[in-house]
Amino acid sequence: MTETATATPELTEESERTLRFSILISAIRCTLAYVILPFVAPFIGLAPGVGPAVGIPIALIALWANVASIKRHWRSDHRWKWPVSVLNAGIIVLLVTLLVLDIGQLL
Repeated sequence: MTETATATPELTEESERTLRFSILISAIRCTLAYVILPFVAPFIGLAPGVGPAVGIPIALIALWANVASIKRHWRSDHRWKWPVSVLNAGIIVLLVTLLVLDIGQLL
């Protein structure tokens, strides 16, 4: 299936750039939550409870970026809009789960 005439190269590039950004932010959040904060933070003197305080804002940014990615792919009628939407939806589910866990740790 090819892109329709309504999808301009600028919209397609913008959609792909947003997808890359959303995945990058999600990857940074996971790297911080599962590598840096649990293993590296204690060695540099950060408190154990700093993880949720860092993870929550990053998760919110990542959620926004994933939703923006879905919207831009659909608006541009990108040929990969369905697979990208499924990928983003899976990441959103994981981010919401992590966000709930982080909020639970703060309470």
